[in-house]
Amino acid sequence: MSDLLAARSTMALSLAFHIIFAAIGIAMPWLMAIAEYLWLRRGDRLYLSLARRWARGTAIFFAVGAVSGTVLSFELGLLWPTFMRYAGGIIGMPFSLEGFAFFTEAIFLGIYLYGWERVPPRMHLLAGILVGLSGVFSGLFVIMANSWMNTPTGFRLENGQPVDINPIAAMFNPAWPHEALHMTIAAFLATGFGVAGLHALMLLRRPTDRFHRAALGIALSVGVIAALIMPISGDYAGRQVYRLQPAKLAAMEGEFETQRCAPLRIGGIPIPSEGTTRFALEIPCGLSLLAAHNPNAEVKGLNAFPPSDRPNPIIPHLAFQIMVGIGVFLFLLGLWATWSYVRRRALPASRWFLRLLIIAAPLGFLGIETGWFVTEVGRQPWIIYGVMRTKDAVTPMTGLTVPFALFTLLYFLLAIVVAVVFWRQVVQRPDIPPLPGQTPAVATEGD
Repeated sequence: MSDLLAARSTMALSLAFHIIFAAIGIAMPWLMAIAEYLWLRRGDRLYLSLARRWARGTAIFFAVGAVSGTVLSFELGLLWPTFMRYAGGIIGMPFSLEGFAFFTEAIFLGIYLYGWERVPPRMHLLAGILVGLSGVFSGLFVIMANSWMNTPTGFRLENGQPVDINPIAAMFNPAWPHEALHMTIAAFLATGFGVAGLHALMLLRRPTDRFHRAALGIALSVGVIAALIMPISGDYAGRQVYRLQPAKLAAMEGEFETQRCAPLRIGGIPIPSEGTTRFALEIPCGLSLLAAHNPNAEVKGLNAFPPSDRPNPIIPHLAFQIMVGIGVFLFLLGLWATWSYVRRRALPASRWFLRLLIIAAPLGFLGIETGWFVTEVGRQPWIIYGVMRTKDAVTPMTGLTVPFALFTLLYFLLAIVVAVVFWRQVVQRPDIPPLPGQTPAVATEGD
């Protein structure tokens, strides 16, 4: 393995691990806040138990996300020193603001976890909402930095060096709106269906369990809303990529030749040496229609770009197909749940639906992973699109294969530990004793 490939693989591994916890950190606090709101409104202690359990889960994922995020910050400096030296003065502000949002989230999470008997109920709920808002803003600030790498603005080049730096313009770069919207919705989609799938598994064991039925209702509602609006976000993101990064769009779609009425390909395997995509189902004019809302719009193919500036289309195309397929599946599952609720004022209760939710539980996170493969690999060979190549930003240090192997082992072991702790603390742990002056709740399965 070359040092460049080892550096890229190490960064990709760390990002792939961290992004799961970042997505959960965006959406999970809202689930616990919704549960507490229902407890305050209805007085049903079941929702209090649910809020406390989800708060424990939020704390677990927050702690591991903080560790993996710290590792990423060190890797940026150690593996990509040229990039940081070049871009730090331009895009350093969102990293600083993300740190502020992180500490805000930590403060209010501490109040939420330890303030049940010490803070007035409405203030306690407000603390939970502020945890959720801090998580969302933390994600938005990181996306600002990443989107700048795709559409660098806020400076001009003079003798190869950035001058006239405007950090605000760099933060609010052209790619930021669609990346921020798409990733935030994806976080709620993945977390909602992930939590719903966990409680669906428990309901298969005991269908009448009221605790897991209530938890399923809250989590699935969040996931379904996100699934139903995701196609709108995806359409908006696709049109912006067509406008801002035509080479990435060509790689995503396996499009080699520039043409009008470009077909939309479902499936298929790009063959760069042949300049074609094999085994794909092609929908005539579909890509032009989706990319520009015009069936006769011209779509640039990879052959329109110099060979040294083209991304390899294999990974972006296959990852994009997986991401879209997952989105369609969760959208249809969301339609089923919505139709059932509209007709019967209740969520589907069939065992088939619960089984599908269990299957769907990891798919949202897989969709996030493949989406980031599209974003990052589709930008290659640039680390800063059109400004700095990835090979020019990597550290001159050699022997990076060993750190990559060690990080792989570390993340694998950490994932096992997180899964075990989460299962014991959130799923199997007995319920918290009642607060002073309250009547003990009847135990339910999983409490």
